[in-house]
This record gives sequence, C-alpha cells and structure tokens, in this order.
Amino acid sequence: MTLEKSIKILQKEVDIFIAEHGGYWPPLSMLCAIMEELGELAREVNFLEGYKAKKSKNKNSNLGEELADLLFSIICVANYYQINLGKEFYRIINKYKIRNSNRFQ
Repeated sequence: MTLEKSIKILQKEVDIFIAEHGGYWPPLSMLCAIMEELGELAREVNFLEGYKAKKSKNKNSNLGEELADLLFSIICVANYYQINLGKEFYRIINKYKIRNSNRFQ
C-alpha cells in the first residue's frame, strides 16, 4: 500500500468518525484545535528534553498521542476543504527535493 492510499484511508476514517459525531466544526474552530494540539505537542517536547516538568501526575511521555492528535486535527481541515493530503504530501516532497538538491552538500 502506498503512502497516498494510507493517508486516503486515514482521511476516510476521520470523515466517518466526524459524521457520526455531529459534523465538522467551522474552519476557525478547527484551526484553534490545531493550535491547541500544537501547544500540547510543544509541552510534551519541553518535558522530554528536560526544559519543563509536567504538571500532571502522569509523568510518562505522550509524544505519539500528541502527534496523532495534531494529525487528526489537520486531517479534519483537509477533509473540510476536500484536500487530498497524500497527493499534496508527494507534491511538497518533490518541491523540497528540487529546492534542496544542492543545499546540504
């Protein structure tokens, strides 16, 4: 299975979940959710790198969970605007390959 197909499956699963739970939020609310999840990811990285202790009793790392929360939020926006993230991901990788072809030599 290609990455594009895998992302398409994720997008469909999120779409089904959202449909079963009241529909997509307005775009600005979804953007706020992305920012909230990004903040939680930043807090987790701060904890893992030793810059800031956790406030919660759970001192275990939740980095994977925070990344997945952020991905879910991003997929919601992509679905709302009917964007094929797999296709866009490959387009952006090709852009980086061209732009950075001589950058790190």
